[in-house]
Amino acid sequence: MQFEEFESFSDAIPANAAAAPRGDASPGEASPLVRLQYLVDNTPAIIYCTVPSGDFKMTFVSNNAYNLLGYRPEQMVADPNFWFDHIHPDDAPHIFSSLAKVFTEGQRAYEYRFRIHDGSYLWMHDSLRLIRDEQGKPLEVIGSLTDITQRKRMEETLKARGIEQRQLIGQLRSAHEQLLQAEKMASIGQLAAGIAHEINNPVGFVNSNMGALKNYVGTLLDVIDRYEQAAAGHPALAAQLAALRAEADLAFLKDDVVDLVRESLDGLKRVRDIVQALKDFSHVGETEWQVADLHQGLDSTLNIVANEIKYKATVVKEYGTLPPIRCLASQLNQVFMNLLVNAAHAMREHGVITLRTGASDDWVWVEVADDGVGIAPENLKRIFEPFFTTKPVGSGTGLGLSLSYGIVHRHGGRIDVASVVGKGTQFRVHLPVQPPGQPDT
Repeated sequence: MQFEEFESFSDAIPANAAAAPRGDASPGEASPLVRLQYLVDNTPAIIYCTVPSGDFKMTFVSNNAYNLLGYRPEQMVADPNFWFDHIHPDDAPHIFSSLAKVFTEGQRAYEYRFRIHDGSYLWMHDSLRLIRDEQGKPLEVIGSLTDITQRKRMEETLKARGIEQRQLIGQLRSAHEQLLQAEKMASIGQLAAGIAHEINNPVGFVNSNMGALKNYVGTLLDVIDRYEQAAAGHPALAAQLAALRAEADLAFLKDDVVDLVRESLDGLKRVRDIVQALKDFSHVGETEWQVADLHQGLDSTLNIVANEIKYKATVVKEYGTLPPIRCLASQLNQVFMNLLVNAAHAMREHGVITLRTGASDDWVWVEVADDGVGIAPENLKRIFEPFFTTKPVGSGTGLGLSLSYGIVHRHGGRIDVASVVGKGTQFRVHLPVQPPGQPDT
């Protein structure tokens, strides 16, 4: 049998040809044309042809389109915009913008969502090939549509699992860093307790000695005054004492020794305050929730970071009235320390850090505001991410605010932040007086 010549594939197989051999003939015994029709209609891919022009009107669609898409081939061929109108709106622009390349490259492949008869979408892999005649003139475009919805769903599942795994890894890393930080703070607390114990002893007896010395100096100065009064009736003795007074510059010594004793006692008080601040800040051994005064925590933390701040900013306190709250005081002190140090680092020159506190209903808040460089809007939403930092390499770990966020969240609170580049930043920590899940005090 000889086959007649056809100008195109769509001419060779009519759109309304049978989907299977007729009569009693099996597929292998049917004529070649019917055999070809049978194979096309039973292949997993939908075979179609379009005109080689901008509108890509379909001229042939294999009968298996009805089984997969729910549309009859003649319905698809009759509508010149059928293919374009059924591509998902989000996928269409990419396809339309590059479809002309099929005429220069000879073939294209796309993956997109195609609307089926029930209104839902299937993911399709579309492979197009341009057919030319002997003179090179475009004859038609032949394509094959394959359902890849299952594959896409598997890819989305794997992608979601990958995202979930990355989140879990991030949480594990954050938890690990928090554990390291907690261990570090515990070590610092133990060290602070040891230092406080060792310093308290010598400070105690030095302070006691200075108190006694102050009294002794007062007594000695009083004795000198009485000697001078007693010698006033004896001109020769008075002249001798006056010479000794001038030689020793007694007037200066009397004033200076009093100042020296007073300054020494003030210095000792400062040492005692620092030691007490270390003890209050670390709360060595504290693993249970307790009722604490946030103002006391702020003041002790300020003492700890005073050397970090004093050359960069002046601290202004605007404390309101706060009720005692149930908390892990050492952890909140760590939050305050991070916010204060960050505020100091934000200063270009000497600036002002303002501490404000207040209470409303069953909540309290602590605000740390600075007039530093501010935070860029694109960074503002990332500042609580672990390891994110805008500081130069080696100047920050990017964990301070992340750990602070975790501590505040553990207390059932939240941290609000507002910033204007070039004008400053305000962090406000909101805390419940009674954290969720904790017994009433």
